[in-house]
Amino acid sequence: MDKKRILIVDDEEDILSVLKFRLEANNYETLTASNGHEGLNKARTEKPDLIILDLMLPKLDGHKVCRMLKFDESYKAIPIIMFTARVQQKDEELGKEMGADAYITKPFEPEVLLEKIRQLLRKP
Repeated sequence: MDKKRILIVDDEEDILSVLKFRLEANNYETLTASNGHEGLNKARTEKPDLIILDLMLPKLDGHKVCRMLKFDESYKAIPIIMFTARVQQKDEELGKEMGADAYITKPFEPEVLLEKIRQLLRKP
């Protein structure tokens, strides 16, 4: 079975490193981007199986990246997990409006994130 590819878009180097390590330890292939513009371009060129997307990003915020992918026929099927320190209900609602498939807040429990990834990748 081919490894599932996950794009991690976050401007915090520590978060990128931790997620990359954790996902690769669980047999996922990872791609990374450190700003919204780079994340959007990588999503379009690499077509990952899933995207973990921070909200507060330089150059293009996570809401815009999510909306641009989810409103494009070529990419709308890629599950997106909004991954953010913003914990208010209105932030989560906005994420869902932009098309996010899940919303996980930082700090996070690695097992919760891994289970959400497994759920989203099982969807037909």
